[in-house]
Amino acid sequence: MEALIDGRVVRCATGGRSIDGDKPAVVLVHGAGGDRTVWQLQTRWIAHHGYRAAAVDLPGHGGSEGPALASIEEMGEWLAGTTEALGLAPAHLVGHSMGTFVALEAAAQRPEVARSLVLLGTAGAMPVHPALQSAADADDPVAGRLITSWGIGSRAHTGGHASPGMWLIGGNTSLLDRARPGVLANDLAACDAYDGAEQAAARVQCPVTLVLGREDKMTPNKRAEGMIDAFGDVHSVYLDRVGHFLQIESPIPVRKAIAAALARA
Repeated sequence: MEALIDGRVVRCATGGRSIDGDKPAVVLVHGAGGDRTVWQLQTRWIAHHGYRAAAVDLPGHGGSEGPALASIEEMGEWLAGTTEALGLAPAHLVGHSMGTFVALEAAAQRPEVARSLVLLGTAGAMPVHPALQSAADADDPVAGRLITSWGIGSRAHTGGHASPGMWLIGGNTSLLDRARPGVLANDLAACDAYDGAEQAAARVQCPVTLVLGREDKMTPNKRAEGMIDAFGDVHSVYLDRVGHFLQIESPIPVRKAIAAALARA
């Protein structure tokens, strides 16, 4: 669906159901260079099991009008405002990678919009290797290939998927390749610059669940420890043989983890 918010089109996926009504809402936020389709294996289930679902495209991504926002703080402010404008607040905010920082900032800046946080593939900091940033700055397709190769776990590299016919490596690379010029570079730079995760975590007032892949080399589990300590009400789930792209690599365990987190909140 599309909505006009502050004069700009915002695109979101709703799992085939209306977001009107009074059921609890779940707002899902993608990572760097991505869009709403990274949640395609989750949104429909959420929308058909007692919740309203909205996987949003951040400004300048997917079907949402730009420009892309330059900082995590701006993205968090945008997410809080968009959640309210769509009539979904307070919502369960679910983020992946950069989207975890965006959801975290929204909950820290505007506690009234967040019913809970579910953070997939997160850490207290997300430094970006200079070679990757340089490739993204040049809109070189090698950037997407580096992210995909480095980001997925060992099981996904050998083929096979819970969704028959899904080619994870090719699909993820294509997703990053179709980002608008400059968007992946913008997002990586925003992640690299953001140093407020642990401070924001300390301000969060809602329940939090972290879902982490044990083979995640982009946001290693150890790098999430400070954030975990900063949260007040936190539960952590670890998935074996899974890398950074958890919701695509291992959709069924991730769906179960999200469902359990929503039920707890």
